[in-house]
Amino acid sequence: MSSDSKRSQSQVLMSIISLVMTAIAVSACSADVSPSVQGYVEGESLRMGPGRAGRLDAIDVTRGTEVAAGQRLFAVDAASEQAALQQAEANLSAAKARLQDLSKGKRESEVATIREQLAQATAQLQLSTLQLRRIETLFQRDAVSADERDQARAQKERDGARVRELQATILTAELAGREDALQAAADEVRVAAAAVEQAQWNLDQKSVSAPAAGVIEDVYYRVGEWVGAGAPVVAVLPPQNRILRFFVDERRLGALKIGQQVKVHCDGCGDAVTATIQFIASSAEFTPPVIYSREQRARLVFRVEATPTADAATRLHPGQPVDIELGV
Repeated sequence: MSSDSKRSQSQVLMSIISLVMTAIAVSACSADVSPSVQGYVEGESLRMGPGRAGRLDAIDVTRGTEVAAGQRLFAVDAASEQAALQQAEANLSAAKARLQDLSKGKRESEVATIREQLAQATAQLQLSTLQLRRIETLFQRDAVSADERDQARAQKERDGARVRELQATILTAELAGREDALQAAADEVRVAAAAVEQAQWNLDQKSVSAPAAGVIEDVYYRVGEWVGAGAPVVAVLPPQNRILRFFVDERRLGALKIGQQVKVHCDGCGDAVTATIQFIASSAEFTPPVIYSREQRARLVFRVEATPTADAATRLHPGQPVDIELGV
């Protein structure tokens, strides 16, 4: 074979190799600029718990139940709060009655009656003070519980408040200026009304309603169990709390912005879902294992979150894999 023939064959071979390398490079570039990425649906549930501790008295929902905003979810035993409310309401009625009676003027016999009540209340305060001292001594020896100590303290405070109330009532009854006496009685009514509002608030903390419409994702307690204050009893997932989470590398990052719309595709979702980007991470992280992509596993990526439209959110389920089309 002549040298010219060999040279011609070598040139042909180099041309073929060049064409193959060009095709590989074009293919790689096309893969790099793919307009879609993998992601998944994340559900941010509202974990609802009571404002005050107690034994779970009722659960009105089960997993998968759809609830409306304001619908009761569960209730904690509220016997003590109900009694406190009744007592506060009785005190308010008594305060109003005193105000009305004061407008007619106090007789000496009425003042004497109040003094007798004050003497009884003072004796009761002395008794509760002694009982508190004994219980605190026993508590230091671990002979009584903290709850018993707290009850003794509360009793002493109530007795002290009753003494102060009667003392103020006597002063009011003996006031020379009727206008001042009426003002003091009116203040008592306002204080009693505030106590009713506080007691009602405490009672309301034992019953929890859904803050928004949604689906019950989980129930953590059963009826009869003790629930601490703030401990979640049920989890509610509103449609607007479903978000789409996906990850992009730095080459795609510059093309994304807050408020940009993307298209979402998933198995069984029907037509594509429109979502709006609400968050773009400012720092990079390694691709999380939930994104099963061998090609991108070791890359540093940026987390992006998008919110689907309200009418399409119910078609998405937490943990569901999705494909995010960025070129919308």
